[in-house]
Amino acid sequence: MYIKTISYDISSDWIPKGCIGFVSLILLSVALSAAAQVFPRGALRLISPFPPGGGTDTVARVIAQRYTERFSQPAIVDNRVGGNGTLGTGLAAKAAGDGLTLVLVPAGHAANPSLYKSLPYDQTRDLAAVTLLSSGPLVLVVNPALPVYSTKELIALARQRPGELNFGSPGHGALPHLSAELFTFMAGVRMTHVPYKGPSAAVVDLISGQVPLYFMNITTALPLAAQKKLRALSVTSSRRSEFAPDLPTIAEGGLPGFDMTNWYGMLAPGTTPPELISIINTEIVRILYLPDTRKSLAVTGMSVEGGTAQRFDAFLKSETTKYARIVQSAGVKVPQ
Repeated sequence: MYIKTISYDISSDWIPKGCIGFVSLILLSVALSAAAQVFPRGALRLISPFPPGGGTDTVARVIAQRYTERFSQPAIVDNRVGGNGTLGTGLAAKAAGDGLTLVLVPAGHAANPSLYKSLPYDQTRDLAAVTLLSSGPLVLVVNPALPVYSTKELIALARQRPGELNFGSPGHGALPHLSAELFTFMAGVRMTHVPYKGPSAAVVDLISGQVPLYFMNITTALPLAAQKKLRALSVTSSRRSEFAPDLPTIAEGGLPGFDMTNWYGMLAPGTTPPELISIINTEIVRILYLPDTRKSLAVTGMSVEGGTAQRFDAFLKSETTKYARIVQSAGVKVPQ
């Protein structure tokens, strides 16, 4: 399966010509034996710490399917829901570091250390970065009855009506909630948070007009906007999305520096050896860049990322610091 490349020069003059084939077989045997010791064969358990059907679960199933196809070994998505992803992530943190248990986390993972007084894991010690998988923006949408057609107009209205505008979210501490909190903080406005138990109920109330605005997953937002059920104002990323190039960024709409990109990444138990992390990273990144994987992720509004484990580790630390500032500045509280 995961073969760690071992290079030997078998063309050197010190090897008798008649022995080159024999020496090659020995070296190949050594390489295969070393790889087998590094990465045991078996079914991959890919933990998705959120419910089936959501963004995290969707990306996990794309990766699991390509993994199974590539290696002819099963990859099982294990949904372990609770605590804004902390339950499933905690299970992964306690698993054996043998490469056969991995966890897929969304951007909200970086906010959890700031949102919860205690976690069932230490984010730095108990988990190891594997790779950043994909990224994409949320979309700031409003009910069509709200008389705003741009981010600037929304900010102006919120300033005229402090505390009167409500924004929905799928729950305390979720990325749409934190995006709205950063928006209100940077714009210097007051809006009221209305948390729901998941995105479905929030979207229903948004369409019916019970709440006027929401920071929504791009794959949900664009079809509803096309049907005129919602009005899309802007995207939350620092750059325009390749999937909605006509939508300006919130930064363009009057809040320079605003960036709340949604992303998904892969982690392993902290006890996983670095050399094994490197092998897993190589193979997962290879899977990411398969045309079918790109196509499947594009359907979810996500662009493929990839990169080294070290790059993702640095990115995760940066995101954790960013969310800590947002939580502290906005005074975000979640039920403990």
